[in-house]
Amino acid sequence: MVNPFRVPVPLFVAALLAAAPVPAHEKKAEVTIARANCARLVAHIPAADVAYRPGVDAYGRAVAPADLSGGTQIPVPETLHIPIEIDLLDRFGIPAHPDLYQADIPLGEVVYRNGRLSFNGQPLQDEAAAELAKRCQNIMAGTPE
Repeated sequence: MVNPFRVPVPLFVAALLAAAPVPAHEKKAEVTIARANCARLVAHIPAADVAYRPGVDAYGRAVAPADLSGGTQIPVPETLHIPIEIDLLDRFGIPAHPDLYQADIPLGEVVYRNGRLSFNGQPLQDEAAAELAKRCQNIMAGTPE
């Protein structure tokens, strides 16, 4: 009787070599993504003809500025820190006691820096997704990588 599980040695060795993992330095991952899907990942950058221009209406005609006194320019910081807290008075009706405790319990902090968000130092987007979004933005803008 012939053993159905018997495999010739050369065939077995060839199968093992084919199934062997490829070293990391030889692996090349290539991802193909449709332009429509790429557009979903990139930050919206309005075209120059639709961006806000002070003193000009939608048709390019001169208009009086909205702030007639000249206004105050507020510098936007490079990094934004947003504390996340629970207010015990609002949430549970527990008032603060000045000698014992505050009614706000800090949970953490969201930080926005260089177009990326983190919560308590942990990125809210993984590195692979950030790299893909960056490459998509270059593709959509027509600039080389």
